[in-house]
Amino acid sequence: MTERVDPTLAAGNRVTLAGYQARHFQWQCSEGVAVITLNRPERKNPLTFDSYAELRDLFRALRQATDVHAVVMHGAGGNFCSGGDVHEIIGPLIQLKAPELLMFTRMTGDLVKAMRHCPQPVIAAVDGVCAGAGAIMAMASDLRVGTARSKTAFLFNRVGLAGCDMGACAMLPRIVGQGRASEWLYTGRSVGGDEALAWGFFNRLVAPESLLEEASAWAGELARGPTFANGLTKTMLHQEWDMGIDQAIEVEAQAQALCMLTEDFGRAYRAFVAKEKPVFEGN
Repeated sequence: MTERVDPTLAAGNRVTLAGYQARHFQWQCSEGVAVITLNRPERKNPLTFDSYAELRDLFRALRQATDVHAVVMHGAGGNFCSGGDVHEIIGPLIQLKAPELLMFTRMTGDLVKAMRHCPQPVIAAVDGVCAGAGAIMAMASDLRVGTARSKTAFLFNRVGLAGCDMGACAMLPRIVGQGRASEWLYTGRSVGGDEALAWGFFNRLVAPESLLEEASAWAGELARGPTFANGLTKTMLHQEWDMGIDQAIEVEAQAQALCMLTEDFGRAYRAFVAKEKPVFEGN
């Protein structure tokens, strides 16, 4: 099993992604907001080896993207993502030996790493089934908008696997708390939208028919914000998990000093003095 890397995405230079042509999902980008649509609605949008790899490569490329300032991920047909495709992933995995299995599990983990290390805020718009790797991608997003009819399940133990998949044992307790994460990962049970909101997994619930619109509007607000500063906020939220308070205060002092050097900081001050709303340009 080899990694599939698109050389146009692997380049170290700054890139523009508005015109990117996705192969295994849909991609649209307008006014700084990119929308990823998992588009296999007849199967509730499961992932394949190829879609895993392409998503990983795309999120890696977003680290150099100049024209994407926020990302929305959602699924077509009333469901978010049912996880790894039973026939195209689960079946073949049974035939592999340990070294090949480790290559696969590292690749899936690399998708989460890429999502966490891209500077853009990622909003998961979750409706219907959100299971397995789908639940992981929602967890790895920065913000989550759900619906009352959504059903989120970290169902790994129900297929004979551990709940420690793609960083779940590290990240999920930080979102919903240790006790709730333990229950979710030990039982694999499905959690409805209202309960997920009460647990803090979802930031807000909206009607299914307005889910994508409201998630995109929220992403638009973020995209119009100070994108350099937002990127540092995301970096600090991620990196400070492993820091003590003194270290965290120091790195935040350094990060904030960098933000004070940006033109956006000056724009905000001048707008405040003029009693106007600042227009940020990301520099």
